Amino acid sequence: MLTYPHIDPVAISLGPLSVRWYGLMYLAGFVAFVALGRWRISRRPDLKWTAKDIDDLLFYGVIGVVIGGRLGQVLFYEPGYYLSHPLEIFAVWKGGMAFHGGFLGVLAAMMLYARKRGLTWLAVMDFIAPLVPPGLGFGRIGNFINGELWGRAADPSLPWAMVFPHVDNIARHPSQLYQAFLEGIVLFGVLWWFSAKPRATGAVSGVFLIGYGVVRFVAEYFREPDAGIFGLSYTVSMGQWLSLPMVAAGVAMLLWSRRTS
Repeated sequence: MLTYPHIDPVAISLGPLSVRWYGLMYLAGFVAFVALGRWRISRRPDLKWTAKDIDDLLFYGVIGVVIGGRLGQVLFYEPGYYLSHPLEIFAVWKGGMAFHGGFLGVLAAMMLYARKRGLTWLAVMDFIAPLVPPGLGFGRIGNFINGELWGRAADPSLPWAMVFPHVDNIARHPSQLYQAFLEGIVLFGVLWWFSAKPRATGAVSGVFLIGYGVVRFVAEYFREPDAGIFGLSYTVSMGQWLSLPMVAAGVAMLLWSRRTS
C-alpha cells in the first residue's frame, strides 16, 4: 500500500508570482495538441489543414476549455458552493474544471470557428478529436498532483492502493492515474488508429464520444463520486449520467456517417 506523496501544487515561485502544476499540465496538453496536429497534417495532406489552422484551432479551443470547463464545474457539480462564493468562480488556478463542461465549451468554440472559416462543424470536430486525449491525460495528472478527485475505498492488499492522508486513512484507488491512462493513452491510441485513414464525416467524432463515454463510465466505479446536481450516488454517479448521452450521441453519429458515406 502506498501513501500519497503530498506534491506541492506550486511548481515555481518567483516572488508574488506562482506557477502551479495544474496550469502546467494544461499547457502541456495545449503543446501536445499543436505538435500532434502538425504531425497529423504532415501524414494526411488530403485533409488540407495548415499549421496556421492548428494555431487558430488552439486559440478557440483554449477559450472553450477554460470557460466551459469552469462553468461545468460550477453548474454540474458545485452550484451551491459557488453561489455562496461567486468570486471563486474565477479562481481557475486552484483547480476545478469539469470535462463535460469543457467539452460543451469546445463544441461551441469549434462551431464559431467553422462558421468563420466556412467549414462544416463535423469536419472540424473530426480533425481535432484525435488531438484531445493527451490533454485529458495531462489534466488527470494535474488532479493527482492537486490531491483531488481521489478514488473509492480499495482492498489494502492491492499493491498500488493509496492512502490520501489529507482525506482520511482509508486505502483508496488512485483513480486520477487510472483516468490519465484510460483517457490519455487508451483513448488516444484508438482515435489515432481510427483516424489514420479517411473516414466518413462524423465517424471520428462518433468514436471519440463513444470512447470517452465508455472509459469515463468505467473509471467512475473506481473514483469517489461527486455529489453533483442529482445528489451523491455510488450506483450511477454524476460523471456517469453525463457520459451516457455522449455514448448515445456517438452511436447515432456513427450510424449516420455510414448512411451518408
